[in-house]
Amino acid sequence: MAEEPEIIIESDGPVRIVTLNRPESRNATSVTMHHAFLSLWRQLADDPEARSVVVTGAGKAFSAGGDYEMMQLSLDPVGRWRNVDEARRLLVELVHFPLPIVAAVNGPAVGLGASFLAFSDFVVMAESAFIADPHIAVGLVCGDGGVAWPLHVGLLRAKEMLLLGGRIGAEEAKSMGIANRVVSTSDVLAEATAIAHRLAAQPAGALQDTKRALNLYLESSLAGPVGHSLMTERYSMASDEHRTFVEGQTKS
Repeated sequence: MAEEPEIIIESDGPVRIVTLNRPESRNATSVTMHHAFLSLWRQLADDPEARSVVVTGAGKAFSAGGDYEMMQLSLDPVGRWRNVDEARRLLVELVHFPLPIVAAVNGPAVGLGASFLAFSDFVVMAESAFIADPHIAVGLVCGDGGVAWPLHVGLLRAKEMLLLGGRIGAEEAKSMGIANRVVSTSDVLAEATAIAHRLAAQPAGALQDTKRALNLYLESSLAGPVGHSLMTERYSMASDEHRTFVEGQTKS
């Protein structure tokens, strides 16, 4: 029997619904999923019938960030370079992706899962969901997009999010400007899909060029803060603190 793909794409008219499909690991990003997630955006951009995209998670989580296979890879110098280069290319793909992205945050969005929201165009959160970026707690620089948060929440709040790494509940996320809507868990995908259909019904050229203009703010961060943080994250992958964390997890 063939295994289920780690990313599922379904069509709902002009809307493409992307589901991160590793519910047994809370949709933590594996090496395979990271490769697939990188190529996904070019595939969707080349779909002539697609006008908007919804991204959600299977099961009870949106995404738990990178899994321990990804962390183990980061201990190897060659794997470390590949990991960070893929992260950089993924952020470039997201910034340049022409279609509107609606994140349907059905559960926890942690690490890379949280960073993805900073590059989305609309965020719908379940009332039970939360956001957290624990990079520092595991000995890593916040390098996979987290430093784009000041564009959304301001510098002081971004520092609180990243330096302390605590959980941010759905209502607080909305008040901070991280989420647009908070709904019940059972309604999050339906609400996100309805918004995606509204976006899909807009004149495509005007909408996409407006998104491109707005994303110039994010693009400027790629050359400055994000580029710097990715470079320093690569070095932090070799730190004693991160190695101790990863080795502790793999032995448990």
